[in-house]
Amino acid sequence: MGDLVSIALYDTDYYKWTKQQAELLRCGRMTSLDIEHLVEELESMGARERRELVNRLVILLVHLLKWQFQPERRGNSWRRTIKAQRMEIADLLSDNPSLKSQMGSVLDRAYKKARFYAADETNLAETIFPNALPYSSDDLLNDDYWPQ
Repeated sequence: MGDLVSIALYDTDYYKWTKQQAELLRCGRMTSLDIEHLVEELESMGARERRELVNRLVILLVHLLKWQFQPERRGNSWRRTIKAQRMEIADLLSDNPSLKSQMGSVLDRAYKKARFYAADETNLAETIFPNALPYSSDDLLNDDYWPQ
């Protein structure tokens, strides 16, 4: 249920609310918790992790597409970005193993965005890039994979 002060605090001072809720949990004062907002925040945290995965995949995919379709422009900057995103994605999946089961739907969404951004950044027509994701999820996370 939560008390009215706790519920009002959620809207007026989020940081203080989070500290208060943590303290209430530590003390075992479950009836004072703002359950409705706590549930909402927990769900939001999960969604944030999924969005983080999509965003990292988009960056990786854009650079892989640029690497593949603009070989004359390949350089250390693209190589660093690809390697860094692979490391970040691996860390994210290691910290959140259940996200692996969502890779199919996440990759479809990420590729759609990446295709658009790659076209925009390269000044190439979007139709130059494949309609469907041209890389497997194993390729994406494989440090030795570089599309030609």
